[in-house]
Amino acid sequence: MLGHIGINVPDLDAARSYYDAIMPALGFEPFVSHHDEFAYKPAANKRGTYVFFYPAQEASDFSRHRTGLQHLAFMVNSRRAVRAVHELVVGLGNDVLHAPQEFLQYPPPYFATFWLDPFGIMLEAVCHYDRD
Repeated sequence: MLGHIGINVPDLDAARSYYDAIMPALGFEPFVSHHDEFAYKPAANKRGTYVFFYPAQEASDFSRHRTGLQHLAFMVNSRRAVRAVHELVVGLGNDVLHAPQEFLQYPPPYFATFWLDPFGIMLEAVCHYDRD
């Protein structure tokens, strides 16, 4: 299991505002918040990977098509949660790449939605259960 992942962003304040809005829906709560970093941990003391955000030290455009991070997938407990995350990111004006659906190319059950955060990082909410 990964202990944590760190992500550099071009605008830390904008990232903090955005991720503060979506992380609770993905099952995370604030962990640390400083002027030069912030992070989330799995909610309710669940085990899992912490997610840290830092200000980028070098200006560059992000692309999930180059070497490096391709996307982050957040596991949620129900298909209803996938749909709720989708509604949230649509309301925030994010570019949705895939609306909630089953992805038959992956071992079932695999119900997910994919979208881009304000910096072009592809995010996914996925449920590996048949339950709603």
